Amino acid sequence: MGWFGKLIGRETRDDVPEWPSTSNGSSAWHLWWHGADGGALPIVAASVTIEVLQPPTVDRLYFWALQASFADERGRTFGAAHTGLQWNPRHPGNLAVNWGGYGDVGDVQSVLPGSASPLPSAPDDPNTRDFPWQEAWPYRLRIARGDYGWRASITDQVSGDTVTIRELHAGGDRLTGLVVWSEVFCACQDPTVVVRWSNPTAERADGVVVRPASVGLTFPREGCPNTDSVVDHVGVLQVSNTPRRARDGDSLALPAPSPSS
Repeated sequence: MGWFGKLIGRETRDDVPEWPSTSNGSSAWHLWWHGADGGALPIVAASVTIEVLQPPTVDRLYFWALQASFADERGRTFGAAHTGLQWNPRHPGNLAVNWGGYGDVGDVQSVLPGSASPLPSAPDDPNTRDFPWQEAWPYRLRIARGDYGWRASITDQVSGDTVTIRELHAGGDRLTGLVVWSEVFCACQDPTVVVRWSNPTAERADGVVVRPASVGLTFPREGCPNTDSVVDHVGVLQVSNTPRRARDGDSLALPAPSPSS
């Protein structure tokens, strides 16, 4: 067994339930950015690299995203949104990308409006668009201020090609609550899926780039108990159907970015 298999583990547990106990049938776990504070200056953009190292094999929804909340200098909030890759049976080859959110995070009816996307969408979903991402391929997700709100883009880090997903019409002049997460709508013992997050960065209003030194882990109690987050030599892996070694509330130090990052 190579380093990858040793890292995520392979043994199964007899006490794992068939499904999570959440109302929507999903398991979600999070990596909250620590140390990417702008200080006296607002954070106006955030980026992170994602690779789907071991993709799903079942026709269920998997979503891996960078999320931010929108605020202003008076502390007013204007909702939150998430952008990332999806394995989504409603799209060709199950491959999609998303940029969507809510004006009030406590109200699922408060979906943020936005601009039309240049990407097609087989189900005509304004938030989720067809996007033929590849396994073990690095994509850079970015949230930044746009012309009318907040823009999300995705960059193929091999070709260098960047696509703007769309803009969301939300207020505020700064980003807060930066986090990346996995939310998977699958059975607890569906085949293991692995994504890697690396080189998270935030940009202050003066152009200075700051990096989180660590991430804080949360594992909601109702999700499958066999999800995990673990550091490797590049970033942090989020893994489904694997023995959980981390604990809710743990903090993981991030590896230094590579010179090419």
